[in-house]
Amino acid sequence: MAYRLIEVNDKTTRRAFCDVMRVLYKGDPNFICPLDDMIDGIFDPARNNYFTHGEAIRWIMKSEKGELVGRVAAFINTKKAFTFSQPTGGMGFFECINNKDAAFKLFDTCKAWLQERGMEAMDGPINFGENDNFWGLLVDGFMPQSFGMNYNPPYYRQFFEDYGFKPYFEQVTNHLDYTKPFPERFWKIAERVSRNPEYNFRHFSWKKSDKFIADFIEVYNDAWQFHENFTPIDASILKAELTQVKSLMVPEFIWFAYHQDEPIAFEVMFPDLNQVIKYFNGRPNLWTKLLVALKGKTKLCNRTRITVMGVKVHYQRFGIESGLFWHMESVMKNLHHQYKEVELSWVGDFNPRMQMIHEATGAKFGKKHVTYRLLFNPDASYEKRSAMKYGTREKS
Repeated sequence: MAYRLIEVNDKTTRRAFCDVMRVLYKGDPNFICPLDDMIDGIFDPARNNYFTHGEAIRWIMKSEKGELVGRVAAFINTKKAFTFSQPTGGMGFFECINNKDAAFKLFDTCKAWLQERGMEAMDGPINFGENDNFWGLLVDGFMPQSFGMNYNPPYYRQFFEDYGFKPYFEQVTNHLDYTKPFPERFWKIAERVSRNPEYNFRHFSWKKSDKFIADFIEVYNDAWQFHENFTPIDASILKAELTQVKSLMVPEFIWFAYHQDEPIAFEVMFPDLNQVIKYFNGRPNLWTKLLVALKGKTKLCNRTRITVMGVKVHYQRFGIESGLFWHMESVMKNLHHQYKEVELSWVGDFNPRMQMIHEATGAKFGKKHVTYRLLFNPDASYEKRSAMKYGTREKS
């Protein structure tokens, strides 16, 4: 069967790009459709600051009968692309019927577009933005995903690996049951840190947002400095993203730790809005909003997702993470035990120290995603993402 790719460049094709998921996942009880507006925003230069240092394109795929059978996007983040041995672009938002020819045509199209722009490799499936959303292929834990986490059928894995993609790193998400007490040792460390007068903990507030943004950047740039291909965070991007998610935020779910007045750590958590979004099928209307309002009396959200946590290198052995959880737990109690579960997502296999923190909380395995890399030259030397070495810029 012949398949036709159409570039997304108008209102009709933008709508079709989002419709692909509704067509392919119809009847899948685990699927929660992302909001169309959120997907459109990623590809809107007026709303995504990544367009100031990159470019993106997307396509839909139709069958000979005109049926929607797939979609994909390709993009280049120039701040990252040239930090690798092979200049590396990205592909994502891949969806396809269970047909290898169709899947390979989508991959071929991304590869050709990236090669034309000097790329020698591509990662996927990833996002044209930060890695807290729409990043990685789900390979284990086929359950309803939390807000921003990718969901896909199991057969996608075979497509990627048969085409030549190789795992670049694995992303493990653990689930923390908040109805059960933390391990005693973890909580003793948390209590000790929280009661140390040299440390203080404050949650985010919009009145002091500029201060907290500056503190976030200071901690992030220090904590991530030894990550492979690190680039400092852009303040304008952070401010823009914070504004976009303002209506979704619970300020008391975002905590900062200070040693005296020096910012040393942060933890960012959001309610799992997919517990609400699942009623919208990607497009809220008056009826679905009314339904959610009525169900809201029973408190729809009972789980949260920690999307990012960072601690300055010097303080990474002091138990500061435990202190952040200590203060987060007090907030959860004040919400009358509405929230029962915390998702810790995600930690890469290149970050053993964060893996140990997840284990120390008593969290249990929930799911695994994989970020794949394809080298366009099959003779080029392939290497997985290297494990972090703390306190040195040398690669392991």
